[in-house]
Amino acid sequence: MYTPRFNQVTDRAVLLEAMQRYSFAILFGVTPGDETKDTLVATHLPLVILNEGAHGTIEGHFARANPHWKSLADHETLAVFPGPHAYVSPSLYTEELSVPTWNYIAIHAYGTLQLVEEDAGKESILRNLMQFHEPAYAERWPSLPAGYRRTMLAGIVGFRMPIARIEGKFKLSQNRTPVERENVRTTQAAGNSDQQDLAAWMKRLGS
Repeated sequence: MYTPRFNQVTDRAVLLEAMQRYSFAILFGVTPGDETKDTLVATHLPLVILNEGAHGTIEGHFARANPHWKSLADHETLAVFPGPHAYVSPSLYTEELSVPTWNYIAIHAYGTLQLVEEDAGKESILRNLMQFHEPAYAERWPSLPAGYRRTMLAGIVGFRMPIARIEGKFKLSQNRTPVERENVRTTQAAGNSDQQDLAAWMKRLGS
């Protein structure tokens, strides 16, 4: 990912927090094609980001019917976490000769995807996902009929991916003057949810 130095974020805690907050991500990897070429494929998935290992660990599951998991197993995989994004008007700059731009947050995490196919492991992944999004349902899950839970587990393939390398890009007008950055922050703080998120990150990171 092209990332100018002033947009780079390497703080592990900040990256983990952002991945957890913007956890509906995209997994990219090659699916074997015909004899002459491979095909790039992307799968959109809700993920759980665990505070384990050097850069964290990702876990989630595929629908078993999605063949993408077969080609990603035991191969390097890229998980892209798209965060908030918003247009930035040149009217917010003091320099007349300015052009529009776009502020955004994006994190790229790389690692070797490891399949989890036993029921106990898959159930643990499901419970972590439920616990993050709806703790009440996570508590209810064990009380559902055993046959139903087995059927649901049979329809998925779980995975874990220790993050081996990570890139964080927080493009938050860091290359503008303090007055211009404050103009951007104030304007976005009064905008939609993505803009408000960006404004909060600008304030927090001192951008």
